[in-house]
Amino acid sequence: MEESKDVPNDFIKLKSEKLSVDEVSELVISPYCGAVSLFIGTTRNNFEGKKVIHLEYEAYTSMAETEIKKICRDVRQKWPSVKHIAVHHRLGVVPITEASVIIAVSSPHRAESLEAVMYCINTLKASVPIWKKEIYEDEYSWKENKECFWSNSEK
Repeated sequence: MEESKDVPNDFIKLKSEKLSVDEVSELVISPYCGAVSLFIGTTRNNFEGKKVIHLEYEAYTSMAETEIKKICRDVRQKWPSVKHIAVHHRLGVVPITEASVIIAVSSPHRAESLEAVMYCINTLKASVPIWKKEIYEDEYSWKENKECFWSNSEK
């Protein structure tokens, strides 16, 4: 395969169906890359001593997709050797142990893909309009990401 036929791609998806690690990782595999780095954010069963039943995510979809595209552009400026980027985020109900977000990045070497994956998840949590609701046994709570720039404004 000529490298010109394996042009860099960004795969962005927000969906209510269960996310697949295999699907996301396969999107970014390239014969020109020796590294595929993944981040998988899953629903845990507890938060500050409370039993979590499940999470629910809502998004302003068009704006979220636009913000994720900006993150991908930033990654390509910071790490020009990155080949493919995939960001899949689940919306709606996410049961315990299932993935809420999967990010995959391929690059020729591991350092770039590992750094890019960390940048992607941290920036996503800080800037993308996706909201998380934690459902507990007898209550619920909307969660702000500590990284989110609009949650740190004066109230």
